[in-house]
Parts: sequence; C-alpha cells; structure tokens
Amino acid sequence: MIRAIDLRTITLLGGLIVLVALIFAWQGNAYGVRMLVEASCLAIVALGLNVQWGYAGLFNAGVMGFIAIAAFTGMLVSFPVNPVFWESEAPGMLLRTGIYLVIGVAATYLISRADRIGVPKKLRTVLTVVAAAITYLTVQNALAPAAELIEEGSSFVGGFGLPVGLGWALGGLVAGVLAWFIGRITLGLRSDYLAIATLGIAEIVKSFLKNADWLTRGTLTVSPLPWPVPTPNEIGFVAARSAYLALTAVLIVAIYILLQRGWASPWGRMMRAIRDNETAAEAVGKDVNRRRLEMFVLGNIIVGVGGAALVTFGGIFDPSGFNPINHTFLVLIMVVLGGSGNNLGTIFGALLVYVIWTMSEPAALILFRYGASWFQQMFDIAPPSDLPTRALQMRVFVIGLTIILVLRFAPRGLLPEKVMKYE
Repeated sequence: MIRAIDLRTITLLGGLIVLVALIFAWQGNAYGVRMLVEASCLAIVALGLNVQWGYAGLFNAGVMGFIAIAAFTGMLVSFPVNPVFWESEAPGMLLRTGIYLVIGVAATYLISRADRIGVPKKLRTVLTVVAAAITYLTVQNALAPAAELIEEGSSFVGGFGLPVGLGWALGGLVAGVLAWFIGRITLGLRSDYLAIATLGIAEIVKSFLKNADWLTRGTLTVSPLPWPVPTPNEIGFVAARSAYLALTAVLIVAIYILLQRGWASPWGRMMRAIRDNETAAEAVGKDVNRRRLEMFVLGNIIVGVGGAALVTFGGIFDPSGFNPINHTFLVLIMVVLGGSGNNLGTIFGALLVYVIWTMSEPAALILFRYGASWFQQMFDIAPPSDLPTRALQMRVFVIGLTIILVLRFAPRGLLPEKVMKYE
C-alpha cells in the first residue's frame, strides 16, 4: 500500500512538472514564472486552510477576509510614508479615536463578564449591548472629522516604510488575532456557526476596506506596492519574478517542514483524535474547543502570510478586487482536490488547480475559434464577437467539472492523507 501511494505521488508530481514545462514552452518564461509565483502564494494560503479543514475539521468559508486584512496590514507597514499626513492634525485625531475605541472595548468586555460579581444575565446582556452601541457612536463621531481631513489634505494615511517581510509577518499576526476573536465566539457552538461567522466577517472586512478611503484609498487603490526582492524595473520581469518565486518557495518549504513535524508529534496525534472522534477526546480530558482555537488561529496566520505575499506580487492593493471565488472557494478546491490532511497533497492541489484555472481561458479560446471557423465553413454563419469573454467564463466550468470528476473517482483527493497506524 505504501509503495502504491508513493508511486502514485511520483506519477502525479511528474505529470504536473511536464504540464508546467509545456506551459512554459507555449506561453513563454515570463508568463510561466508569473503563474508559478501566484500559485505558490495560493499554496501557502491552502496550507493554512488545510491546517483548519484537514487537521481539525473546521470549515472556514471566509478565507477572503483573512487574506484581505493581512494584505492591508502588509500594505500599511511597507508602503512609503506620506509626509503630508504626518504634518497635519490628523494623527492626533486618530490617536484620540483609538483611545476612545480601546476604552469602549475594555468597558464592554468588563460588563460582559459582570456575572462574576452577581449581575443577572439579562441585565448583563442589555448593559453589554448599550456599552457596545455607545462605543460605536463615540468612535464614529470622533473618526468622521479625522477621515474628512485626511481625504481632503493627504488623500490617505500612507504607510510606515518598513521592510516588506515584516509587513507579511504582521499581516499573518493580524489575521490570527481576528481568527482568535471569531473562534472564541463560535467554536463552542455547532460547526455551521463557524462557516456563517467567517463568511460574514469576510464581507465586513471587504466592505470596510473598500469604503475607508482615508485608510486604503478605497476604489482608487494603492500602488505600486514595494517588493521584498528587486522589482522588474530594476532587473527585468523574468529575473524579478524568479527571485520572488524563490522566496515563496522557501516559505512553502519552511511551513511544510514545520507542519509535518507538528503533525507527527504527540500534539498532532491529539489533533487527529479530536478530529476523528470529538466525544472520545473529551472523555479522556482533552480541551477540544481550546485545541480547535489553536488550529483556527494557526491556520489563519499562515493564510495571512500567503495572502499578503499574493497581493504584494500583484503590486496593487485594491479592496474591491477581493472576491469569494478567487480567494475562498478556489482555495477550498485546492485543498479538497489535493487531499485534505496531506500537506504535500495540498501543495500539489494548489499548483494543479491554479494551472487549470489560468490555462482554461487560452485553451478554451483556441477551441472556440477553431469550432467557430469550422461552423462558419459548414453553415456559413459568422462566429460571435465575444469569444474572449466566453472563454474567460469557461474557468468556472472547467474547475467545477474537475472537482466533480475528482470527487467521483478520488473522493479523498488525488493525494489523500495517509492512515497512520500505531502499535
């Protein structure tokens, strides 16, 4: 069995390498390297999602939100400083708003924990809602004039001009903090509440970033984002993208090794026990909710790092550019198709799915043009003028067909998790 699985792995990886080589020969080095960089960034995101779904059985339907908040943090940390903003009164106004927010959140939290001093539950709930409402109104009233001043004077706050790598790390950390707040509320409830909460948070994050012109420039976007390696203007497109690919490959290897070591440790065996039989794990004294929270936070830290790297490579921060298909469901398909619970399968699935996603458009366009030419010769009917648009729409169809075939013939994924036996 082990030999069969190893042979299958080698065969699939070899086939993928041949497929990528054919794409390089067809589309050229610049296109091929760009595709691999984007696929490698999504592979990091998929590894984070695999920690949640494959390791702990947690369904995160809001990957887009964690990518967006991490990408924003990376942009804020690494984008050049805006001196006009810092020379105005706006920083002081924002500091005052932040103090109001901290005080309000602290007061709301303390009121919500007032059961320890004997406050009845209904009264505590009412007081908590009132405190939260007062905090929101106070912060909004303090923020409005500051936002107006920033938009009129300096366009937006700008960044801090710090290293890009630090921005990625802090982006992952912020995504993890957001995951902690969501997990604290939902992981003790039924599993579907987590999916609903993450989906809702993702849309809230996107809406906030899209409308906070003073902070993100909204639909006007922020560009060019600084790179952690020399840019194409400095050393050329292929060389710069190759350097970026080398950096993301190092990140993938490092994350893969750490996850593999953790999964093979007693901690990993405990997580498998919780995933496979929650009741039995609780019966032997395991804190299931706490362990799931650990996995949820860890997974989103990795998701954040990959998301920040992906947006940085694009060179532009556009809040309206985040969408559920590209930044949530495509990643879910990568994990499921590759094999949830298998890190190597997840990386393979990310690369294969992204190759299919990107190449389905030019392949479909060739088929459409060939078919339209044949149809015109046979029936003397002019082909439609929107063939490129129709070819672009084939992406979703091809990916949907791919996942259906995989679920039908390989329901555990192309490289499923190996069943570990202990004597």
